[in-house]
Amino acid sequence: MEIPKPSEDDKQFFRSLIADDSEVEIKPMFGNLGAFVHGNMFAGLFGSAVGVRLAESDARELEAVDGTGPFGPEGHAMAGYISLPSAWRGDASQAASWVDKARDHVGTLPPKVKKPKKR
Repeated sequence: MEIPKPSEDDKQFFRSLIADDSEVEIKPMFGNLGAFVHGNMFAGLFGSAVGVRLAESDARELEAVDGTGPFGPEGHAMAGYISLPSAWRGDASQAASWVDKARDHVGTLPPKVKKPKKR
């Protein structure tokens, strides 16, 4: 499975969608980026695609928008994540509003417990 690499413009666009929040951490993931709150990912960058994890009602609303789709490798999409339409690259405020909804939703989930490192 080949993992697409985002351009610097893709990374900058992704970072621009993430509101300044002391509880949010943006971390590299397999050459891409993920945005986490309390250890749980709420938004990710896969190549040039931005994906979000939403509450069920918001996910249904977003899935009805043209240009959305599965997020992640073809045939191995990440369950629970939806890619934002690529056309929204020209309207960062629209994309950012969905990223904010994802952050709000994932922020209600229990914090992820770090697994102890194997020796």
